[in-house]
Amino acid sequence: MVLPTNSDPKLPLHAASTQHTGVAARRQQPLRRRLLRFVLAAVVSAAFVQYFRLFAHLLQTNNREDVTVPLRAQEYLDKCRLLSVKPGPPPDFHTRTHSDRFVPGTPPTIITNATIWTGRANGTEVIRGDILLHGGIIRRVGHFQDFALDEYADLTRIDAKGRWVSPGIVDLHSHIGNDPSPELNGSDDGNSFKGPVQPWLRALDALNTHDDSFATSIAGGVTTSLVLPGSANAIGGQGIIIKLRPPTDRSPTGMLLENPYEKNRTLYDPTVAFRYRQMKHACGENPDGIYGFTRMDTTWAFREAYEKARQIKQSQDEYCARAVQGEWSGLGEFPEDLQWEALVDVLRGRVKVQNHCYETIDLDDMVRLTNEFKFSISAFHHAHETYLVPDTLKAAYDHPPAVALFATNARYKRESYRGSEFAPKILAENGLQVVMKSDHSVLNSRFLLYEAQQAYYYGLPHNLALAAVTTTPARVMGQDHRIGYVSEGYDADVVLWDSHPLALGATPQQVWIDGIPQIEKPYTVEKPPSFQRVPKTPNFDKEAKETLEHDGLPPLEPKRAKTDTVVFTDVGSVYLREHQSIRQAFSADASDSLSAGLVVVRGGKLACMGPASGSCASYLHAAQDDAEVIDLAGGSISPGLVTVGSALGLEEITSEPTTIDGYVLDPLSENIPDIAGGSLGMVVRAADGLQFGTRDALYAYRYGVTTGIVAPQGYGFLAGLNTAFSTAGRHKLEEGALVQEVGGLHVSIHPRGKPSVSTQIAALRRILLGSTTGELGHWVNKVKEGETPLVVAVESADAIASLISLKGEVEHKLGRTIQMTLIGATEAHLLAKELGQANVGVVVSPTRPFPDHWEKRRIMPGPPLSETNAVAILLAHNVTVGVGVVEAWMARNTRLDIAWAALESNGEIQKADALALASVNVEKLLGIKTDSLQGDLVATHGGDLLDFSKVVGVISPRRGLVDIF
Repeated sequence: MVLPTNSDPKLPLHAASTQHTGVAARRQQPLRRRLLRFVLAAVVSAAFVQYFRLFAHLLQTNNREDVTVPLRAQEYLDKCRLLSVKPGPPPDFHTRTHSDRFVPGTPPTIITNATIWTGRANGTEVIRGDILLHGGIIRRVGHFQDFALDEYADLTRIDAKGRWVSPGIVDLHSHIGNDPSPELNGSDDGNSFKGPVQPWLRALDALNTHDDSFATSIAGGVTTSLVLPGSANAIGGQGIIIKLRPPTDRSPTGMLLENPYEKNRTLYDPTVAFRYRQMKHACGENPDGIYGFTRMDTTWAFREAYEKARQIKQSQDEYCARAVQGEWSGLGEFPEDLQWEALVDVLRGRVKVQNHCYETIDLDDMVRLTNEFKFSISAFHHAHETYLVPDTLKAAYDHPPAVALFATNARYKRESYRGSEFAPKILAENGLQVVMKSDHSVLNSRFLLYEAQQAYYYGLPHNLALAAVTTTPARVMGQDHRIGYVSEGYDADVVLWDSHPLALGATPQQVWIDGIPQIEKPYTVEKPPSFQRVPKTPNFDKEAKETLEHDGLPPLEPKRAKTDTVVFTDVGSVYLREHQSIRQAFSADASDSLSAGLVVVRGGKLACMGPASGSCASYLHAAQDDAEVIDLAGGSISPGLVTVGSALGLEEITSEPTTIDGYVLDPLSENIPDIAGGSLGMVVRAADGLQFGTRDALYAYRYGVTTGIVAPQGYGFLAGLNTAFSTAGRHKLEEGALVQEVGGLHVSIHPRGKPSVSTQIAALRRILLGSTTGELGHWVNKVKEGETPLVVAVESADAIASLISLKGEVEHKLGRTIQMTLIGATEAHLLAKELGQANVGVVVSPTRPFPDHWEKRRIMPGPPLSETNAVAILLAHNVTVGVGVVEAWMARNTRLDIAWAALESNGEIQKADALALASVNVEKLLGIKTDSLQGDLVATHGGDLLDFSKVVGVISPRRGLVDIF
C-alpha cells in the first residue's frame, strides 16, 4: 500500500484501537519496507568496507602521510577487475528459454520428418526426426509425441519429407553491408585510406542495411556473417558479427549478434561474460600497394602498433596491481587510450584476429609477430600458401590459426599464384581447421555452400566440408555456443535443403533466422532421389601429392597416349556434335552390365562406338597388343566445352601488368595514334596477344574446357576481334593451337558517365550505317553483310532495348539481317520475347547473377527466389543461348555452371541442351566455325561431364591425338 503524499506517516493505516502500543504498530509495517531497510543497511556496510579497503594501508604507515585518492577510484577499480574477465558466454547461457534476438509474436515452428545434420561429433552426427523452434532458439531435436506440443499455441508445422536440415551457413569473411550492392560511390565504405594502422575503426559504423545482397545471401542459406573492414590496411579495424534477417528496428545495431559495444548493463554485463570482438589484419600486397610499402615496412607497422598496445597493457597491469592494494600514491588516472584499447584487448585474448595473409613470407612474419607480442590469430584468410607450410601455422602463439579459403579462386595476383584446389584436403590432413569463405562480394556469399561442395569434390571429407561453412567458422569467431549447430538451446538458425547440402545446386526450401522464416514464397525444384545422398567424388590423392612435391606448381601439361589406338571401356554414355547441336549417340542400360559401351579411337578420331558385346569388340581384340585401354567406370564421352567472357589466354596473373596482354585504347575517349590506324581505322585482334600454357588455361583443359574464345580486353567502347584457341596449345604456330584466328567484332555499352550510353549507341549507329575506313571498315562491312557477328557486352535491359531497336533500324536500311550477340546480359530476361523475335543471341555471363552494379540490379535470381533462371527463360523464347564466365580462373568450373543451370530449369534443360550451352551455342554466337570432325571430345570417369566425375582424357581430332590425365 502507498501513502498519499499529504498523509502523516505517523498515523495508522487503518482504523485501530487507541490501546495499540508502539510495538504493535511496528509489527504492522509491510514486509517490503523492512526488506528495503535491510538492503540499504547492507549497501551502506558494503560501501564502508570498500572505503575501509581503500584507506587501510594509510593506517599501517608510520609517517601518517596524506594520500590523495582519485575521485574516480571506484571506477578505476572496476576497470581493473574487468581486465581479468575472460571472454565467452555466461555460465547459464544454455538455460535460456528465449533468445536475446527473439521477436515477440513469432509463432513456434516444428519441422518434422527431417534428416538433420547437427554439426556434432565432428560433423558426423545425423539424426532423423523433428526440430522445434520457439522463442528464437531450438527447443528440442529428435522424436517427440504430439502431446509434448500441447503447450505451443499457433504451432506452424513443416513436413521436411526426409530432406536435409542443417545449421544456417556462417560466413567468416564478408563485406556485406560495408560494400553494399549495387556498388555506388555514395556507399563505398569498405576501406579507409587514412593510414596503415587503424584498430579504432569499426565496421558497424559503415553497415548499410539497404544492401540488396542480404536477401540473396539468405536465399543461399547464409544466416550469419562476420563483416570485416577491407584489406587496404595492415590493421584495418574492428569487424562485426551480424544476422542477415532485416532487423525490426531497421537499424545496423539491430543486426548485431552479441553486440560488444552495448552499454546497457541490463542487456550486457561484461563483468559476468565478456563478448568477443573481431579485428581485421592484412599483410602482403594490399597494404604494400596502397601505401607504397615493402613487406619490411608493413611488418614494422605491425610491430610498432603492437608495441604501443603492449606498453598500454603493461601500464594498466602495473596500475591495477597497486590500485587493488590501495597504493594510490602517484598513480594518477587509469592509463587508457580509446584509439588503442581494442589492440590492447587483442593482447588480453579478448579480440579475435582475422588475418588476410597469402604467401609463406607473410605467414611467417605474422607467426613471429604473435610470438613476439604474445597474441593469437584466429584465422588466416585467403591464405593460398598455408597448405605448403602447415608447421609454420602450428608454431603460432597459443594455437594454430584456422585457415579460411576459396575453393578454386586463385592467380588473380602474385601472392595467390600457388593457390590449390587441394589446400582444404591437405590442411585437414595436417590437423588444421578449414573454413570456406566468400569475401563477399568478391564471391557472392549466396553461393558460399558451393565453395564447400568444391572443397569436398577435391578431397575434403564430407563432414569437414559442411562444417567448414557452419560449425568451424562459428567456433573460430567465438560464437559456437549459439550458432553453427542444430542443438537444443542454440539459436533457431536452420536451413531446409532440397537435396544433400553437398550435392551440386543444393538450394534452400526455407531458411529460419531466430526462428523466423525468411523466404516469403520459396520456389522449389524437384530433384532425383540420388540427390539426397552424399555425392560420390573422385580420388585426387595423386594430384594433391604432386602439388606438394612441386611447391604448389605441379606440371599441368597433359600426357599424350602412348599408342595411336586408345580404347575406352565401361562407357555409360556418349554425346556428339551434330551440325550446331548436341545429340546423345549412345547410352548404356544401367541395369544391364553387358550393355556397357566401348569406344575405340585411332589417330585422335572415333573409329567405333557401341556396346562392348557388339561389333566394336573386334577392334579391341585386333588392337589389344597395340592399344591403351582406359576404364571409364560408367563414365561418359562428350564434346569439349568452350569458354568465353574472361581474359583467359591473354593473362597469367591478372594484377601483374607484365604477365598480361594489356588493355586496348578506346577511340571514344582516347586519341588513337595514326600508326595504329587512327580513331576510325584501328581494330585490335586478340590473336596477336595470345599467351599459351597459362595455368588457368591448362586447368580449364583438365576439367573439360578444351577451347577458349577471347576478345581484346579494355574498359572502353571498341574492343576488337575475338579469337578461338586450344587451351592445351603450346604456342600459336603449333598445329591445332589456333582454332580460328578471327571471329566476332566486340564492342561494349556500359554506363561510365562519360561518354554517355547514348553517345556509345550513337557511335555504334554511325559505324554500322556510316562509312568506316581502314581495317575497322573491313570488318564492319563483314558485320553488315551478315558474315561476322557483332558481339556487344551489355547488362542493362534499357541498353539492350536500344540495341534491339538499332538492329532493326540497321537491317531495314541495309535490306539484310545482321548477326548480333549480347554477352553479360544480366537483365536480358526482361526482354526475352523481344530478343527472340529480333533473332539476337545471348551469352549469359555469369550463369548465376549478382546485382553488383546498378545496370545489373534487376536479376532473375533462380530458385528459391524465382521459379526458374534467366537461361531457361531465354531458351523458352527461342533465343540462342550460350554461357560464359567473368574471370579466367572460373573457366575450369564451366561444367558445373551448365549442370547447375539445368538443375534450376525443372527439367526444361536436358543434358544435351546443357552441353550445347557451353559448346556449339557459344561457337555459333561468337562466330567460330567448328564441325563434328574438328571438335574435341572429353572422357570422364565415374559419371558424365555434368556430374562430380573426373576428366581422364581428351580426344582431339583437330590435333590427331588423345591426351591422358
